[in-house]
Amino acid sequence: MERHPPPPISLPNVTDLSPLLLGFLDEHFSTHQDLSLNASLLSSSLGQQCKELDTQLGNLQNDVTKRAVSWISRSFSAKSALDELNRNMQNLSLRTSRHGVGSKKFQKVLNEDLPRLAKELKRIESIRSYVETALQLEALVGDLEDAALFVMACRPGNLFSKRISDWSVSMDSARKHDKLLQAIKAMNDIEQVLETVVKFHSHWHSIVRSIDNRVGKILASLRPQVFSDHRALLASLGWPPKLLTSNVGNGQITCIPNPLVLMQEEKRRSYSESFIALCALQHLQRRREDRQHNFVKQKKHNMQLWAIDELVSPIASRMEHHFANWIEQPEYIFALVYKVSKDFITGVDDVLQPLIDRARLISCSAKEAWVFAMVQVLSCFLEKRIFSLLADRYKVKLMKLDAISSWLHLIDLIVAFDKHMQSLVNLDTGIFLIESEKIDGLSRGISVLTIFCDRLDWLRLWAKIEFKNAWKKLKVELKEEKMWMIDNKSTSGFDRDLDSVHRILSTAEDHRAPPIVEVFLKIVWEMTERCQTMPSIISRARFIRSTAGKFLWCFFKILLLRFKTTELHPDDPDEDAIVRICGLVNAARYIQTKLREWGDSLEFLELKIAENESSKPIEDDAMDSSSFYSEEIRSLSEMEINWLMEIIAAILRQFELVSWEYVKNKDHFEQDQDDKNIVGLTQAIDLTVSTDFVEALDALKSWLRVVRINLNSKDFSDLWRSLADGLDHYISRSFATNEICFSCKGIHQFEADMQALLFVFQPFCARPQAFFPCIKEILKLLKLKKEEVKQLQAVLSNGENRARCLRPLGISHLSVNQVAQVLRNRNFASAIK
Repeated sequence: MERHPPPPISLPNVTDLSPLLLGFLDEHFSTHQDLSLNASLLSSSLGQQCKELDTQLGNLQNDVTKRAVSWISRSFSAKSALDELNRNMQNLSLRTSRHGVGSKKFQKVLNEDLPRLAKELKRIESIRSYVETALQLEALVGDLEDAALFVMACRPGNLFSKRISDWSVSMDSARKHDKLLQAIKAMNDIEQVLETVVKFHSHWHSIVRSIDNRVGKILASLRPQVFSDHRALLASLGWPPKLLTSNVGNGQITCIPNPLVLMQEEKRRSYSESFIALCALQHLQRRREDRQHNFVKQKKHNMQLWAIDELVSPIASRMEHHFANWIEQPEYIFALVYKVSKDFITGVDDVLQPLIDRARLISCSAKEAWVFAMVQVLSCFLEKRIFSLLADRYKVKLMKLDAISSWLHLIDLIVAFDKHMQSLVNLDTGIFLIESEKIDGLSRGISVLTIFCDRLDWLRLWAKIEFKNAWKKLKVELKEEKMWMIDNKSTSGFDRDLDSVHRILSTAEDHRAPPIVEVFLKIVWEMTERCQTMPSIISRARFIRSTAGKFLWCFFKILLLRFKTTELHPDDPDEDAIVRICGLVNAARYIQTKLREWGDSLEFLELKIAENESSKPIEDDAMDSSSFYSEEIRSLSEMEINWLMEIIAAILRQFELVSWEYVKNKDHFEQDQDDKNIVGLTQAIDLTVSTDFVEALDALKSWLRVVRINLNSKDFSDLWRSLADGLDHYISRSFATNEICFSCKGIHQFEADMQALLFVFQPFCARPQAFFPCIKEILKLLKLKKEEVKQLQAVLSNGENRARCLRPLGISHLSVNQVAQVLRNRNFASAIK
């Protein structure tokens, strides 16, 4: 029989093929040569992929079969338990039994069978939930693998090749983008299931670990592909642009064109899709990391966006070429980074912020991410090429001074640069938002000073350099003695109003502090402000402690040394010495006020909290323990009080020496008088102040005038009150203990002298007698009538409740013995006649 050749294979019509298949053929067989060369390779590749898929499908079927058999076997066990329970219930005969619920069989069912059944049902439900979750995850992972394989099979070079038709490129790009979104959606669904498993079934470690490993491998292969496609798309857009578009030598650089703003419609659509996909992939990555690391606390806000980092990375490569030529002129480096950031930030915000909103990335700002990425570029270069070089130079003795100068200059540039970059972030946000977001924005890391957060050795070196520079500035001012002089032009002794004592002190003039204190505080605040943009709070606290804090203690030592060199003789105090100590008191008071003011700010409260959380806080009952400068404030307060007490002691000692003759001279008060005058003690007698007492009052008034002119109003208010209290105790004790035979005229003389003493303090308060309670009570006792004296002496002689009987008379400051002595003096005077 004659053999006939096999009928020719008829190819399908092109219109009958699906778009997916057409795209696959166009990708692998673009020419006739590809048909002859790539057919066998493609056939073997497809065959291998089919075998792998069959193997995976077989493994999945085996796994499902094993789990189903396990579930069926356990269901049989549960069925047997239910049958046994049914038989037990039938044998109980609860309806006819006389004992009913109290039978032993029923108790056995309640105590043993039902709990065992409930436990078995719970176990079966857990197995069922496990199987359902496993099957759900297996299906999602399968969808993810299919989509990921398609994305990775597409060669990125073909998507942007000019040899392929625009229609083919558009189709390939659309299919690849759809598959990428499917892969990301599958991973998000998987992540949602895993989050539920971790939350409600934390003991399912195996399934979570298995799925994490599989998704991690896919993500590790998929992410480089997505980045490669995005970079190829950026290159097709003409990114990065040329940084310098004119002659730099002329000092004029025009605005840099932004390809993102100049994109055509098709390119804009492709870039938008790629940008959103990259944002979605980053969001997924963060979600996985949060679950895997079990972040239960509030996470630090991260401004980094992969899509914007891809924009900055090629620009950074071009900028570093210029940076290398400007290492000795860093101001050019900062100027270039700021210009590039400023020229592109408007386009970045207009083009990319809507895409971020479409990607539903909460609390993400295109401007912040752009500025943050540019700052990171500059920080990395400074850390690798400049700060490391300066740190090495600092160790060389011959190059140390040059390294210090360059370091300080670089910090000046960083501080100014951080402020300019922060202004870019706050651009067009409104004046109210600028102030409220300033601290928050700076704390998120938009600062070149981030370098020092990870390099504690550099942080200590910087603090050391800043401290030495500050001390150098202060030493120049300390050489001038006029910097310690108090300006008395604004005050004329007693001409100040009484209200000035109670008004709030705010400036150095109000505190009457020497000019050196204002210079010192300015240096301290400048050191504090230089680290304000540092993101790490604890690093900022360490820097301030090593610079401003250390500088404060050094100045305290200068104040103490200046006090020790001041010769204040108790017997004959020098006016210049008093004025000098007043200046030290004013300095301590003003510095203390400023430290309290700074410590009450939110910034320093955060520093104190960070210190307490980083180490165990010091527990003491010192005042202002919650303040950042609590130790410094306590030390200043102690110095201020001690120096005030030195002035008070000197004045009291001088008053005691001058008034010694007056106190010991009894002739002023023991002159004989007529009985009629004794009866009329309340009648006024015009007497002059004792001559011996006038000199003491003049000296007291002179010292008060000097102190009032040179001391701040708050401390002067405390000083004259303490002086009044000391004088009250000194005079009352002197006259109460000495056996002075007061006559009628002597009583009036004593009253006239005390009125003169009160008159000295009259400019400071409306009722100075309130600050001399002991003298007031002595006068009250001396003016008692003869019958009242005898009656009071009789009461005091009983020995019971002697102090209580003095209260109706308004005697509360004198002791019982002092009252008895005064009464004896008064009674003795009456008997002299």
